[in-house]
Amino acid sequence: MYSVRQLQESDFEKIADYFLDADEDFLLGMGVDSSKLPTKNEWIQILAEDFSKPYEQKKFFYIIWQFDHQPVGHSNINKIIFGEEAFMHLHLWENSSRKSGAGVELLTMTLPFYFSIFRLKNLYCEPSASNPAPNKTLQKLGFDFIMQYDTTPGWLNFHQTVNRWCMPLEKFKALQK
Repeated sequence: MYSVRQLQESDFEKIADYFLDADEDFLLGMGVDSSKLPTKNEWIQILAEDFSKPYEQKKFFYIIWQFDHQPVGHSNINKIIFGEEAFMHLHLWENSSRKSGAGVELLTMTLPFYFSIFRLKNLYCEPSASNPAPNKTLQKLGFDFIMQYDTTPGWLNFHQTVNRWCMPLEKFKALQK
């Protein structure tokens, strides 16, 4: 059984380890530049500093994805403009959880947190165009494909081609009915 919950301090190390223990090919597939990864202590410090901030001041917000109450991944948002928009990321930590449909189920449970807590009007996601799994997940959930373009999408990424997807608030509300 899948469930989701907000980040807890006990999750900081798991998130850092997900990236720091990943092999180079996996990171490349996600569009991550391994040379930009912070050390484990730096990563935990970044998470800890943002964790205690009020929602209106957060740079990041994480939802932990669980299977049978055990963490199996996370989704987070960044580039948050409270009351306006944010950019979402999707990460299943275990290979056995990927390509199983888990992402659709977990993301369905995650979206209400982002829209309600941050009062978003638009939620964007920009996965690498060459990574089919998140692109299929976003399409299945009803995100609107906006465009494909070249950019450096985040602080951990290299320059790449991404697909920009958007879930407007009106569409999110309609899907909740």
